[in-house]
Amino acid sequence: MKREAHFPATRSALTALASLALSAHAVAQGAGDQILDGIGETALISRYALNGDVRDWSRNNLHGEIRGGLPSFEDSEQFGKVLSLPEASGAHVTLPKKTLLGTDSLSVSAWVYLRKSVPGARLFDFSSDARNYFHAQPGDAENPGFKAVIAADKSTISTSAGATIKAKEWTHFAVVLDAPAQTLTTYLNGKQVGQVTDLKWSIADVLNEEAPKKNSLYLGRSRDRNGACLDAQLHDFRLYRIPLSPKQVVRIRENALSGEDSSVVDADKDLAEKRRNTPAPFASELVAVPDIEVETRVGILPELPRSISATFRPGSKRHNVRVIWPSPTDNQAVRKAGSYTLTGRVAGTKFQPTVTVKVVPAPAKAAPNPERSIEPFPLGRVALTPDSQGRETKFIENRNKFVNALAETNPDDFLFMFRNAFGQKQPEGATPLGVWDSQETKLRGHASGHYLTAIAQAYASSSYDPKLQAKFADKMEYLVETLYDLAQLSGQPKTAGGEHQAEPSKVPPGPGKKDFSSELSADGIRTDYWNWGKGFISAYPPDQFIMLEHGASYGGQNTQIWAPYYTLHKIIAGLLDCYEIGGNKKALAVAEGMGDWVYGRLREVPTETRIKMWNSYIAGEYGGMNEVMARLHRLTGKERFLEGARLFDNIDFFFGDAKHSHGLAKNVDTIRGKHANQHIPQITGALETYRGTDKAEYYHVAEHFWDMATHAYMYAIGGVAGAGNPANAECFTAEPDSLFENGFAGGGQNETCATYNMLKLSRELFMYDQTAEYMDYYEQALYNHILASVAEDSPANTYHVPLNPGSKKGFGNADMHGFTCCNGTAIESSTKLQDSIYFKSADNKALYVNLYVPSKLDWSERGITLEQKTSFPYEDRTQLIVHGSGGFDLRVRVPRWAKQGFEVQINGKAQSVEARPGSYLSLKREWQDGDKVTLSMPFDFHLSMVMDQPNIAAIFYGPVLLTAEEPGPRTEWRKITLDGKNLANSFKGDRAKLRFEAEGVKFKPFFDTYDRNSVYLEVNFK
Repeated sequence: MKREAHFPATRSALTALASLALSAHAVAQGAGDQILDGIGETALISRYALNGDVRDWSRNNLHGEIRGGLPSFEDSEQFGKVLSLPEASGAHVTLPKKTLLGTDSLSVSAWVYLRKSVPGARLFDFSSDARNYFHAQPGDAENPGFKAVIAADKSTISTSAGATIKAKEWTHFAVVLDAPAQTLTTYLNGKQVGQVTDLKWSIADVLNEEAPKKNSLYLGRSRDRNGACLDAQLHDFRLYRIPLSPKQVVRIRENALSGEDSSVVDADKDLAEKRRNTPAPFASELVAVPDIEVETRVGILPELPRSISATFRPGSKRHNVRVIWPSPTDNQAVRKAGSYTLTGRVAGTKFQPTVTVKVVPAPAKAAPNPERSIEPFPLGRVALTPDSQGRETKFIENRNKFVNALAETNPDDFLFMFRNAFGQKQPEGATPLGVWDSQETKLRGHASGHYLTAIAQAYASSSYDPKLQAKFADKMEYLVETLYDLAQLSGQPKTAGGEHQAEPSKVPPGPGKKDFSSELSADGIRTDYWNWGKGFISAYPPDQFIMLEHGASYGGQNTQIWAPYYTLHKIIAGLLDCYEIGGNKKALAVAEGMGDWVYGRLREVPTETRIKMWNSYIAGEYGGMNEVMARLHRLTGKERFLEGARLFDNIDFFFGDAKHSHGLAKNVDTIRGKHANQHIPQITGALETYRGTDKAEYYHVAEHFWDMATHAYMYAIGGVAGAGNPANAECFTAEPDSLFENGFAGGGQNETCATYNMLKLSRELFMYDQTAEYMDYYEQALYNHILASVAEDSPANTYHVPLNPGSKKGFGNADMHGFTCCNGTAIESSTKLQDSIYFKSADNKALYVNLYVPSKLDWSERGITLEQKTSFPYEDRTQLIVHGSGGFDLRVRVPRWAKQGFEVQINGKAQSVEARPGSYLSLKREWQDGDKVTLSMPFDFHLSMVMDQPNIAAIFYGPVLLTAEEPGPRTEWRKITLDGKNLANSFKGDRAKLRFEAEGVKFKPFFDTYDRNSVYLEVNFK
């Protein structure tokens, strides 16, 4: 029975966004493109084309607003329609007060046509009060010359004002505040005209980060209440969070004049240009690296060991070296039996070992397919508990931040755009979400999918508070009921006997239109749900799905799209989680209807078209649609869903080509240069497809991808991607094993949702292969990225995590009302933090202890409760207490970092065991009620070296990544000299608090760091 009650609004109305579009929705050239003028989109804060409105045409929806006078847009001979700001009208543009929060460096680029000089006028003026501001002035009779001025800490600095912006002609200007380099530079028409060096401030020193309402961001007027206004025209005003290089400034100008974005994409300039062959810190100790031999089957590229045993000088504690081997782009070398030789290199040394590869015919009888032999426990069976000293753990802290905030959210806000798409009335108090879920954003609805999952998980995880759990139950029921009712409208006549289209493959264009359009404006969105095909449910009409089939690209124009299947995956996954985790049967019915709709369309699409679709950058990003379709098959037994899952095969990525000649299935690296989070969920989907089909090639796609991603593309926090080359922080580097040369993007390295997806993949692979490597990675990424991604005092979380010297994490979405992709996965991650601590064998004869987290497990199938008491990672031991009795195999992970020993006591008695780091140890016996197992695993210091530049390294203490505290941004790696024979001799501090010091530098856990820090350092040995 449908509930009539509505949830009260908990957020103020965001009605201001609705008024931002000031005229017809004209679109900027290149709007929404991931690479614009050779610069990755993650570097772009906002872009105002000013060609008919003051909307932000980046994907961040930081829309402006005209103040002080009526908006005026005029035609110019140079650029077409532009924004006109007559001095007499007082018109100017204000930007959202939060636009520049979390920014250190800032670059401003724009075109201006001065009609006349106005004393005191400003091109832009960003301030928090009269003493803290950053502005650029075009110059006037009293103060001639173009210059930039910054004031903070009661001091003012300005660039020289020798050059002048001429009146009555278009001029391109740029202002670049480079915080790490401590420079402020101005450009006119691509030429540097002024610079200040030794600048001690960043833009964060000017604006109020804690009280953003005090900030004023103006275009075309001074910050002064009665300040002068510009008399000019403006075009294409951009804000970047990186310092633009001189080449980039020139390119932006030249591309605008040529009318196209024709530049070659360059590598990110920051640390990628500082390439050098500095000797590895262990180079003087290395004596010899042996040549090796491996064997592989015809068609399959060999699995080459990335680390091999080497000979070091006496007294050295090192045993292995990292070898970088050539990485072919196909499997040509192994297509017939024989042998061949490859030469590798040990970066930072002279050694070049060789490997002889013997290629043998495939055996007559194929090896049996891997079987899923263990299973997770239902989420509600594992409870997080305080540590052994009674303190809340980081797990509990983060869970509570998110669970408590989710409890106060209004489901109607997350349903707003669904009702909007179906032309339904909004309940009282409902307000639209912002950022990527606002009215005209083509990804809207993605956060609602994450929200469905988070609510289901919060429901299952909150048994510690029955009232809280009941609140989540109500929210989940309300969400599903509403989506169910909307889904019943699709493809059904609005009135009895009325026209309608039930067939998904025959959806017509919107009323009065001859073609499909992605327009979502309040006035232009189509709402003729009766023509959308039976079962359709989304926060926007079906046009984007159809446009993808017709070749539409990613972008903000109404002829472009933004990853429709990505959003749909989030919604279906959320519904399936409400069914599997929350027990809501209607959720499965809604998901099944949408699965039928998807299958009904895609089965009509030719294979060649689908190959193009799934290789389409961002537009064809489909999240894990293959995963949810395969899940639907598993849950319903209907074969069409499994067939539908295979329609999402990214054939070139998985199999090399339509003939399945090579690709990931044959261990060929097809990862390089690709958008990371576009492709990782596809791999998890391939594994779920394998579960349904038992076709081994899908399994090999998953295992090979995981091995490549975690060894050749991974940073110390467990995150992947972060390419400087290509110039896109969301991409894998252009080549494997090249983080130093091609990584460390200036805009940040690791997309948090990519790590979320890597954890999902690791967890699922472990179900088939219980190698500790998967859970060792899981621990590394969980502690050092996921736990480290949440703000100190709120559920705000990271998008990209910067790892360059002197970086600072940026957090967003504290109010859960403006979601990016990573804000979405964050509400999932932090409501299921306990989901991989324990697993059980499928026959309930073995229990796996994967993570050392204070918790309590209900193993009801065996009548066993297992209690884990520890203060890990603030202590290097844990205790497992068995409540109940019976014979079973207790398998505990011996972490790969536990090289100082791993000791086991049962009821106080030491056990004689062989514990190998990076394995599972089996403790099999008849357990009695009250048995206590104590595991000791001494922590020690170790380095995670960058594979292609080993003297750049991160420091770990046991599983914990330590980061150097920094007073400010840096342009160079911090140098540190350590005792190479025993790193522990270099550090002093409090191990119980995980606070250390070396050479006067203070270190703390990355998961407990909120200020400036350096994860990677330039390390030398003494």
